[in-house]
Amino acid sequence: MKLTDLNTAIEVLVEAIKTDYREYTDRGAIARMKRGGDGEYSNINKQMIEEFENGFEISEGKKYIKVISNRSVWGFIVKNDDGKFKRGDILKAASWSAPAKNAARGNVFDGYSICWTGPHYLK
Repeated sequence: MKLTDLNTAIEVLVEAIKTDYREYTDRGAIARMKRGGDGEYSNINKQMIEEFENGFEISEGKKYIKVISNRSVWGFIVKNDDGKFKRGDILKAASWSAPAKNAARGNVFDGYSICWTGPHYLK
């Protein structure tokens, strides 16, 4: 199913970010299991996952939608085509209030490569 609604596509992006964080946390649980642990999340892990997943905000500006994760800018989404960028392009944050405008890191409609810490760097 191809998404066409920007808000829905951003919701899917946020869920992908949360999934990446859980997978990152799973790698720690697996490492603990290899060292003789039970492989279960610790209470701290459970608390961190809950805080991470509840820490998202979406802030809409004139040109961009800012994705905020736990009081840090995760990235920006372009609201409308503007000549250089297409609607839905994912931009890395340059600062709290501005995206890096060198290149898109993907598009919420056409695919992307992300991490819970932010959009991946350009290759």
